[in-house]
Amino acid sequence: MAKNLIIYYSRKGENYCNGGIKNLAKGNTEIVAEFIKEAIGGDLFQIETVKEYAADYYACTNEAKKELHEQARPELKKYLDSIADYDNIFICGPCWWGTFPMAVFTQLEKLDFTGKKVMAVMTHEGSELGSCERDLKKICKGASFGNGLAVHGADAEKSESTVAVWAKKVLQ
Repeated sequence: MAKNLIIYYSRKGENYCNGGIKNLAKGNTEIVAEFIKEAIGGDLFQIETVKEYAADYYACTNEAKKELHEQARPELKKYLDSIADYDNIFICGPCWWGTFPMAVFTQLEKLDFTGKKVMAVMTHEGSELGSCERDLKKICKGASFGNGLAVHGADAEKSESTVAVWAKKVLQ
């Protein structure tokens, strides 16, 4: 039986939702990652940076923009050393300036994706998948790719059915 890994970065606290700032106890991407696990099984791996981003949403977006322009690779609290035991890798994150947070790439660049099936999942407030699928194809060399999923962040808590249907279908 195929083994699934759900790698995700998620931001709790101040987030942009439906045109305003909302304080989230749990990040939208974490919610969606958990829905994937519930639907198809697998292991969750949360990406966490050593240096936390600003609690203020707007300050965080400025930090994220600077990291993107510098192609920074923020240090992580822990790293996955290998994904050899997994067949399917779901890579989940919020849309920060059109792609994943740079911390996601910090982790992915350390892994061998040869023979793995990769699916992008992005929570967003209007950008859909942005350029995340294109960016993953550059980094996840040797992988095949399933159709990605974009989830409107403000609707993450209500997306369980949509996420479950997609996750099961993409593995067929």
